Amino acid sequence: MSDDTLTIDGHDIAISHRDKVLFPESGITKGDLVDYYRRVAPTMLPHIRNRPISMRRFPDGIGEGGFFQKDAPDYFPDWIETAVLKKEGGTVRHVLANDAATLVYIANQACIEPHVGLSRVDRIDHPDRMIFDLDPSDDDFGKVRDAAKMVRAFTDELGLASFVMTTGSRGLHVVLPLDRSADFDTVRDFAHRLSAHLAALHPDLLTVEQRKQKRGERVFLDYLRNGYAQTAIPPYGVRAKEGAPVATPLDWDEVGDSKLSPRKYGIGNLFRRLAQRDDPWADIDRHAQSIDEADRRLAQQAQD
Repeated sequence: MSDDTLTIDGHDIAISHRDKVLFPESGITKGDLVDYYRRVAPTMLPHIRNRPISMRRFPDGIGEGGFFQKDAPDYFPDWIETAVLKKEGGTVRHVLANDAATLVYIANQACIEPHVGLSRVDRIDHPDRMIFDLDPSDDDFGKVRDAAKMVRAFTDELGLASFVMTTGSRGLHVVLPLDRSADFDTVRDFAHRLSAHLAALHPDLLTVEQRKQKRGERVFLDYLRNGYAQTAIPPYGVRAKEGAPVATPLDWDEVGDSKLSPRKYGIGNLFRRLAQRDDPWADIDRHAQSIDEADRRLAQQAQD
């Protein structure tokens, strides 16, 4: 076996151009990316298993631009699991990253960001995640931290458990685990009404205005990902930003840390964190919940 071949889960994967630099300013190579996904797989896989993947690939590195690829190419090996799902006007065959070998294989295809769906393929029309993407309008991350705490306080008031993570880009994601009793249209409608109500309560900090020029310096409470076929960066996914930052689940008490930034963790320091602190989202699925009662409470608040 050559030094450029990895055997993972019983599959031999030839790693091509290991020294190819994907992050030019920081010198991070494709080999570094492959090694990261191989090491993080045991922690990451429970969060992405059986979710359709949209691969954001950068064959020439992040300085040259990348592209999204949803369809699994014909040359992908047969051992990679896929799922054929409906889309407007047809179908698409998505990769499922259900083992470390698949994560490594797509990383070798220069897939830096494996975006995943909010539902699993066995009940594709019923999401098990609701996401609020807190997107800043300026460089004041303190506003994003404040916004996340407001979302948590309000969802707590509605009786809903919430989890938080850095995006590895500019903001934070607040995520609610769901029991898959509601379909996408129901979940998105609820997320929209919740966001609009919260923005009305805090109009100086939050907005649901989609047009950037109308947001001012407020944090955009983006509920739009909560639709069928929408995707999001998953926990421990690398971002195509210099330094290879990583979307990192947090404990809620970490949000109050003024030193927190959306790119605090990357492939260079993520494993030190995991050695010191267990995955804060390890038991997220145990908190799967219905939104029915929360919807009634939200409707009541809207009337008051």
